[in-house]
Formats: sequence, structure tokens, C-alpha cells
Amino acid sequence: MLINPFLEYLEFEKKYSKHTVKAYTNDLTNFRDYINIQYGSYCDNEINYAMIRMWMVTLVNSGVSNKTINRKITSLNSYFKFLIKTDTLLINPLQKHKALKVEKKVQIPFSEQEVDDVITKLSSDDSFEGLRDKLIVELFYATGIRRVELIELKMQDVDLVSKTIKVKGKRNKERFLPLIESIINSIKNYLNSRAILNSIADVNYVFLTKKGDKIYETLVYRVINSYFSEVSTKTKTSPHVLRHTFASHLLNNGADLNGIKELLGHTSLAATQIYTHNSIAKLKQTYLSAHPRNKKIK
Repeated sequence: MLINPFLEYLEFEKKYSKHTVKAYTNDLTNFRDYINIQYGSYCDNEINYAMIRMWMVTLVNSGVSNKTINRKITSLNSYFKFLIKTDTLLINPLQKHKALKVEKKVQIPFSEQEVDDVITKLSSDDSFEGLRDKLIVELFYATGIRRVELIELKMQDVDLVSKTIKVKGKRNKERFLPLIESIINSIKNYLNSRAILNSIADVNYVFLTKKGDKIYETLVYRVINSYFSEVSTKTKTSPHVLRHTFASHLLNNGADLNGIKELLGHTSLAATQIYTHNSIAKLKQTYLSAHPRNKKIK
């Protein structure tokens, strides 16, 4: 399999993030290893749908979820489309494939009270890590920024005069996000504490560890999970849930769906519409209190 040229195409032409390229690498390597073990060394044009189907069966029997399998097949499908585009392959063996059924789970956002409780708790800690963690929570909730976007945020991207931050999203697409006054104050407090660290290795990045290194994904997850686990009974307390909370709370308070789409950095409205599911209860409440016929029944 000609995996490397495809990965270079994703990184340099499609401008995919390193995290996304790594996911594609793992999926394609996993498939290639399976083919080599089961069928020997096969060329790309010798791979057929029956082989892919058997790989899927193996994944299912190994306990891999349908959602993960669909993602792996999407990676493989993109690879085959690349081969056709480069005249390496004539027919895509996945052209008639239908994705496995996945149970749609509505992700429950944090409540406004839960967010307030965490921020209040963090407000009493004026240490470097306390100020940093408070800013991380506030920035997630106030901007809907992605975890990788927060990690990669650079000093030059923060403009306290215009009260905006410049974020580089998927495929290096840039967007500017407004900052509310409370965030401005939190940024100033954190940067003052950051400035007096003993040493700073990654000077260009906003968020650092106490040792002066750029923060990493597991650290950000621990920050969100540890604080929100104390105030919430939800089984999932990740940075993505906080991003989800940002969108849901905006929608509940009357924000336009297209505006939320731009803030989140989504390329299509369909990706943003998942947040409308969490607003059904709010819409029902509004409907029952506003509809003339319901008022007459009362």
C-alpha cells in the first residue's frame, strides 16, 4: 500500500492537522497489517470489498465499536479516492459500501450552575496553575475553542486591544473569536503570573506547564475532568463537552445557529445542528408558555 504519499497529500495539500494525519496513519496501518497477515503482500489494485468486509468482521469480533469502524472505513475510502485521483487505481472497492448503523447519543452539556461552580472554585486559587486552569475553563466556555486550538494558541494570536483571539482550526482555517471582559481580566492575571516563571522553553505559546513547556492534550483533559467531576454527576466531563456546552447555552439564549457555526469553526451547518437536540426541552418550555391555545386551557 502506498500510504506515505497519501499522508503527505493530507498534510501538505489538504492542510490536515497532525492529529488528523496521525489518525489516518493508524487506520491505514491497521488495515495494511491485517491484509499482510491474512492474505500476504497485496497490491492496492488487488484489494477487494470481500477483504475489507472480513477486516470489519474481525474488528467487530474484537469489540471495536461501529462508530470507530466507520471512521476507519472513511480513512480507507479517502485513501482509495486518492489512488483513483492519482491514476493508481481504477475502481474504488468501497464505492457501494454503506456505513454501519450507529446509535445516536445526545451529549448532555454542563448546566450554567455547574460551570459557575467550577469557575468560582478556581477563583480562589491565585497560583500559576490555578490562574492557568481558570483561564482554560473560561476560554473553553466563552469561545467554544477546540482542545488542540487552545493548546496551539500563540502569544501573537491574543489581541487584548481588539479583544479577540485568532484561532487556527481544521485545515489551517483561521477565525477570530471575541473575548468578553471577564476573559480579558483572566488573561491579564495569567500572563502576569506566566511572566515570572523561572524558565520558559516554549515562549511563543500562551498556555504552559509550571516548568515553562507547552501544555499537552492529556493535561487539558485532566484539568477539565478533575474540576467538573467534583460538581457534576455526568459520566463524560471532557473538554469537548465544555465546547458542546458553549454552543448549547448560546442556542438556549437565542443565538443564531449560523453565528454559532462560525464561532465553532464548522464548515457546514449540519455539524452545528447536533446542538439543537439539547434545546428541545427549552423549546418545549417556550412553546407551552407562549402558544395561545395552551394558555386558554390553563
